[in-house]
Amino acid sequence: MAAQAVTPHPDEHATGPAAGSPTNDGKYLYCVSDAMRLLSLSRSVIYELLRSGELRSVRVRSARRIPASALAEFVAALERQAQQEASSPAADDAWEAVR
Repeated sequence: MAAQAVTPHPDEHATGPAAGSPTNDGKYLYCVSDAMRLLSLSRSVIYELLRSGELRSVRVRSARRIPASALAEFVAALERQAQQEASSPAADDAWEAVR
């Protein structure tokens, strides 16, 4: 039997799962402790990101949950920020000062 190629869902991008779609582990929503593990961040940092709006969350009755799409968006925003900082003239000047 020949192996078949797996075609990604058309709504998925290189930056992560599409809005409302589960991640590779099949989850749509994560608790704070899951987000801590996935992002390698402390509990206090996760809650600060939630308070500031940098990381979105939803309420399911009294439980706070973080959508898989919010985790992907947060990481994509960090990557964009790092890329912008690396390509800025100030970064070039700082690099020259190090040399």
